[in-house]
Amino acid sequence: MTTATTPRMTRNLPAVYRGRLMSLAHDVRYPPDTRLFNEGGRADHFWIVDSGAVALDMRVPGRRAAVIDSVGAGELLGWSWLYTPHSWRFGARTVGPVRAHEFDAAAVRRMCEDDPEMGRAIALWVGEAVARRLNAARTRLLDLYAPYGSGARG
Repeated sequence: MTTATTPRMTRNLPAVYRGRLMSLAHDVRYPPDTRLFNEGGRADHFWIVDSGAVALDMRVPGRRAAVIDSVGAGELLGWSWLYTPHSWRFGARTVGPVRAHEFDAAAVRRMCEDDPEMGRAIALWVGEAVARRLNAARTRLLDLYAPYGSGARG
C-alpha cells in the first residue's frame, strides 16, 4: 500500500503495523441516513472513513439524541471495539453517502494480542482518537446545554 492510498488516519502508525492493519480491511459503502450503530450496542467493527461524513450522537434523557461530533474522510469511526465491554459509547448515522474501510474488531484484537508491540501502537492510535472525540463531545454538549456554552467560540 502506497502513501497515496494509505488512509490519513493510519499514517501515524508505524508502517509495518499500518500494513498489517490494512490487510484486514474491506471496502464498504453506505447510503445517506444509514444507522451504523446505536449507543450501548455491541462494538464488533470499526471503520476508517474514506469519503463522506458520519454524525455521532448520544442519548439525552427527555430529549432527542444530541449530535456531538462528526467523523469525516481519513478519520477513525469507532473506538469502543478496543475497550471492554466492547459496547458503543455513542451512536452513528451517515450524513450523506459514505465510503470506508471496515475492520472486524475481534480479528484486530487477536492480531494485537499476538503482537504486543502492535497492540501498544494500535492502543495509542485509538487513544488519540478517543481524546479528540471526547473533547469534541464535551465542547458540543456545553454549547448545547450549558448556560453560557463552552466558551470555545470566544
